[in-house]
Amino acid sequence: MFGFIKNLKSVNGFGKIFHFFLRIFLPLLVFILVRLDFIQLAFIIVILSKWRMFAVKPRFWIMNLLANSVDIVVGLSFVFFMTYASPDIAWQLLWVLGYIVWLVLIKPSESILLVSLQAFIGQFLGLTALYLIWSDGPIWGLTVMTAIICYISARHFLNSFNEPYSNLIIFFWTYVGASLSWLTSHWLIYYKVFSQPVMLLSILGYGLAIVYYLDHYKKLKKFSKWEIIGVFILSLIIIIFYSNWTYRVV
Repeated sequence: MFGFIKNLKSVNGFGKIFHFFLRIFLPLLVFILVRLDFIQLAFIIVILSKWRMFAVKPRFWIMNLLANSVDIVVGLSFVFFMTYASPDIAWQLLWVLGYIVWLVLIKPSESILLVSLQAFIGQFLGLTALYLIWSDGPIWGLTVMTAIICYISARHFLNSFNEPYSNLIIFFWTYVGASLSWLTSHWLIYYKVFSQPVMLLSILGYGLAIVYYLDHYKKLKKFSKWEIIGVFILSLIIIIFYSNWTYRVV
């Protein structure tokens, strides 16, 4: 108890507490701006909250931007959901709570499991927001943005592992995301709020990530591997064959 009080009196202790409350304050500030209809300012505040990326020499800016890209995508996605996807105040408060959980519990963690979860959340929320915002946008735009989101998510995931072929895997997943986006954007199909490319990339990416994670820790048995792959292939088949491909949106 006395040790905890002593830590609070130190500069680092007060700094941690101040930073903790700042993480809670950001979603609340975004919520207030959204309720006041200052939507553009809410998006700007999320970006400005990452000002420390540029508090170094310019040669480190790109590296810092890539390292924080998943957090930026998640933050902007939460603002979008609060603004356009959930105009009801109860839903907006739920998104505020989710943003707080992200900033306080999920994002600061450096464990491989939670870093992997960060990558999946970033890709899922980013793609969901993208296809809700830009459903009537040009196919090339959706393809490029999908590729970027898949790239930063795969990079965030693989940076936790000592993977010698990480660049090859990252660019492969980027290519898969871009290809699926280009193909399915000709017939954009929505399941409630989730578009078909979001569902396909989430199921496929999540399945591959689980297999990779278990294999990395030598916990993947041969039967389990094919069982996991079979479940996700079956899910993909159900989505593809039970979609109304005659309904053309784009």
